[in-house]
Amino acid sequence: MSERVDLELIASLVPHGSRVLDLGCGNGALLALLRDSRGCSGYGIELDDAKVLECVQRGVNVIQRNLEEGLSIFEDNSFDVVLQLDTLQHLRNTEAMLRETARVGHVGILTFPNFAHWPNRLQVLAGRMPVTKTLPYEWYDTPNIRVGTHADFEVLARRNGLRVIESFGLRNGRAVRRLPNLLAPTALFKFERG
Repeated sequence: MSERVDLELIASLVPHGSRVLDLGCGNGALLALLRDSRGCSGYGIELDDAKVLECVQRGVNVIQRNLEEGLSIFEDNSFDVVLQLDTLQHLRNTEAMLRETARVGHVGILTFPNFAHWPNRLQVLAGRMPVTKTLPYEWYDTPNIRVGTHADFEVLARRNGLRVIESFGLRNGRAVRRLPNLLAPTALFKFERG
């Protein structure tokens, strides 16, 4: 998730002045945008050395940590918003991280590549694993542990005691509200404890 228009749309979902935790914050671009345009503060968590350095160069507070270790370093309700953008598919214990996200933040905002997007379906129908802009890796060289669909997350959220506040797909910086499971390459959910 690096396109500026997508980041701006996601930033618009974060209330002004929020305290934000960005899980897998990458180079810190979204946190810098939130700080500069919405008066937000907070931290990013990132594992990659080069990306941590980019965060520091942007003036973004960053903690170098493996998300598989959880969020035990944070108290309950430490943040207004916890962002988890394109990280869920890389984690082994998805459900635990969702519960942790809901524990440390009042609201969670999550995105992940939507495997049910129509070009992906066509590639699977042709007998191939999809390689697209949102799923850019061959099956044998992917950092993704799993794939998911927009429709699947609703079930996962309910099973973990989360209430979906808002959901839609993302395509080229625009919200896709009609048939997001079919028409959007990225799924987006805003949720809270149920």
